[in-house]
Formats: sequence, C-alpha cells, structure tokens
Amino acid sequence: MVAQQSAGRYAQHDGAAPTWYEASARTNPTWPALDGDKRADVCLIGGGYTGLSCALHLAERGFRTVLLEARRIGNGASGRNGGQLGSGHRRDQPTLERELGAERARLLWSLAEEAKALVRALIARHGIDCDLKPGIAIAAHRPRYAHALAREAEHLRARYGYDALDVLDRTALRAEVASEDFCGGLMDRGAGHLHPLDFARGLARAAADAGVDIREGAPVTGLATGTPSRVSAGPHTVTADAVVLACNGYLDALDPGFGRRVMPINNFILATAPLGEARARALIPNDVAVVDTRFVVNYFRLSRDGRLLFGGGETASTRLPADPGPLVRRCMLRIFPQLADIGIDHAWGGTLAITRSRMPSIGRLEGGLYYGQGYSGHGVALATLGGGLIAEAVSGTLERFDVFARLPQPPFPGGKLLRWPTLALALAYGALRDRL
Repeated sequence: MVAQQSAGRYAQHDGAAPTWYEASARTNPTWPALDGDKRADVCLIGGGYTGLSCALHLAERGFRTVLLEARRIGNGASGRNGGQLGSGHRRDQPTLERELGAERARLLWSLAEEAKALVRALIARHGIDCDLKPGIAIAAHRPRYAHALAREAEHLRARYGYDALDVLDRTALRAEVASEDFCGGLMDRGAGHLHPLDFARGLARAAADAGVDIREGAPVTGLATGTPSRVSAGPHTVTADAVVLACNGYLDALDPGFGRRVMPINNFILATAPLGEARARALIPNDVAVVDTRFVVNYFRLSRDGRLLFGGGETASTRLPADPGPLVRRCMLRIFPQLADIGIDHAWGGTLAITRSRMPSIGRLEGGLYYGQGYSGHGVALATLGGGLIAEAVSGTLERFDVFARLPQPPFPGGKLLRWPTLALALAYGALRDRL
C-alpha cells in the first residue's frame, strides 16, 4: 500500500459524478499498479465485494493470490450502492419453494442468513469502521403489498423460524418514516445498513494483511484459460492455476459466454445537504434504512452527518448521465415533499448487474475459471458470501457453492442487439405499474 490520497469533491469517476461515500470515507488507501509479470495460485479480476471476499478467504487458506482492479477498489457497485444489508433474496421464499422445491429453498434461505452473519463477522474481526447499524423498514406503497408483506412475515416465522419481522400498519410505519406515501409494511430487525465504500476498503485492508497482492489501475485486456491460465493487464501477465471473474456489471469484453444471462443496469443515489439533527431524526426517527415495494424501487437512509441518502430511478444503458440529481430528486420529493427546500450536495450513478431469475449467478467454467455476479440489488450480503463460496470451491469443497451454481439462469430475450431495448421496455412497464 502506498500513501493515502484524497479525492476532490468534483473529481470525475468512471464518467459519473463523485459520490458522498468517496467524500466521507474514513480511509482512502491506494494500491500500486501492476508493474511486472506475476505467478499466483489464483488471479482475481475485480475489486468489489466478491473479489475482495474471495481473495481474503483464499489467502487465509494459504493460496497465493493476485487481485486486479481496473480503477480503484470499490469503484463499481460495491462502493456506490445503498448500503443495505438485507435478508433473503430478491425472490421471496414462497416463490423459491414453488420453483425449486422446499429443500433447495431452505438451503438458499440459510445461506442468505449466513451472508448477513458473514458481513457482521468480517466487520468485527477486522475492525472495519463502516457505520454498521441495525434495521430495515420495508414500506408498502399500496395496500395489496402491505397484505403480501404480512403474509410473507408469517410464512418466514412459521416455516423458517425467522422472528425478526414486525408487521407495521400505516400508523406504525408512519412512526418510522415521515411520509404519507406508505400504507404499512415490515420492520426487519435482522437486517441492517452500512457505509459500502468503507466496508469495501476494509475488506481490501484485511485481504492485504492476509497476503493478497492488490493492484489498482490494472484493467485486464486479455484472458486465456487453461493449465495454467494467463491474465493480461497491459504489457504484464499474471499466470495462475485458477481465475475468478468478479466484474459484475463491468464484464465488457471479458465475457466468456454467459453475458446473455447477466444484464448491467444503472441505478442512482443522491445525498442532500445536511438536514440538522432535529430535521433528520424527524424523517427517520430510529435511524433505520428504508426500501419500498415499487418495481423501480426507492431506498433511503440517513448518513452519519445528518443527510438523507436517497436512491431511486433506473436506466438500461451502457452510459451514466453526468447529473442524475434531477431524476432522483423527483423520486425523493414524491415521498418527502417537505424536503423541497433542501439542496442536493452529491448525486451519482452506478452500474449493477441483474439476472433474469433475480438470483445470483455463481459458477465455474472449464479451464479453472470461476465467476460471481448478478446479485440483483442484494450484493452487500450475497456478494460477500459469494466470494467466500468461490474460495471454498477453489479449495475443493463444492457442496455449498453448488447450491448457487445449479440454479437455473435463463438468458435475457432479444439476443445481443435487442436485449437492451427489451429491458428498457420492462423498466418502463414496471414504472407504469408502480403508479397504478
């Protein structure tokens, strides 16, 4: 690790606006570029939660690991997301039971619970200062969703013994969120929220302390799998027995053939000007994170310096707008019209990846190539777990890894040219349905 370096408030980041997370991060370590050829047991491509967690777990098992990040650690979704440590998966348990059977659904629930526990354990074990706090309120924007959430809470309690969900009527939800937009919901006391970039950088520090060779500014330009595999980054090569692709929405030309099953989409967040303690706590009195039930979901929470961090809006595009602030502000004012007088200090976008099934895409291909991606909005917990499961698989233990690797992953319709407009139409339809 070399000396710390601060990022300017208006510094551009991958063509997008800078984030409040960058401005407020407790640490800002930098790592050297790849300056020569390397030999490793495992080469990891991507410096987000999947790659960092996998590298850390591999190093603790004694593997020689090199991690290559094209830009900065946490550059992608891992350092730019809403910071919610949610329960379960994007698909609810009754749906998974119908599609996969009760036994496989139970395994997936157990692994999702382990994912939250793993994040908390890593934070505690490595002293990662990332503002971890308890609680996520799930806010229903229509009565039918409030009823569905109540049924889901009862199902999870009865079938899985998960008793951390409290059903909230309109009045109880209003005591958690100062908005007339919602008619009820749930409080998930087993979930939580954190500063995502501080968590990513903390994982990087822990991985480096365990012996991982981290390289930033090392975009991979070529990948030849085999025995061994060769990863090219500019003029230099990393030769390794196994390679882990942990690029999520940034696969680009590295796609080894599964790109039709993973779709990058853009999501947007803003940070208001500081509200002051009284006004901030009036919005969210118990400092929980909130997510609503819309198809194009809104999610928000308070920052440690009394701002509202609000996420809303999605686009199916390979480009990020220079200023997503007006788009997200409209979403925010629909829920909090009382903030019309508050300025916006930061607004940014980020690229995540979804799958058609909305379940993680974790697996392996011939030639010692492993991958983890497509966490569909549940990446804080599931990407961290996914990295650990890939490390288990590289080590020869496949049982838990295969729970995800055997999930069906249908391709997006439309082929290479038409899948983007098809997804754009789906997002437009979902946004229309949210208003009905």
